[in-house]
Amino acid sequence: METLPCQGCKGLCCGPVPITEHELKKIQKKLKSMPRKIRESLEKQQRLFGTCIFYDIDKDQCGIHAARPEICRDFGYYTDLVCFRKPELAMRSRTLRKEKPIGHLSIDFTWKDF
Repeated sequence: METLPCQGCKGLCCGPVPITEHELKKIQKKLKSMPRKIRESLEKQQRLFGTCIFYDIDKDQCGIHAARPEICRDFGYYTDLVCFRKPELAMRSRTLRKEKPIGHLSIDFTWKDF
């Protein structure tokens, strides 16, 4: 599978991110295992409004990649989540969520919730 051209996007497509209860727990577990210095560096970063709170603007990548929500894993490859830089990668039909989201990162869940 071809990858998305995310380098240089600075997280413009990353948010607000809807998350499920299961995803929230997975993120909390990831953050607890993250070295404090890395977590604090990620938390202090200034991001564009609405960008996911876990987007690492300094490294231009997801700061919790292994624990990222399902919608982030699907982005760019489904017709309802098209990458504006490479829309031809969106060859699959609409995404179907297994669980109902409980809120959005950056809006309903901020660093104070973690």
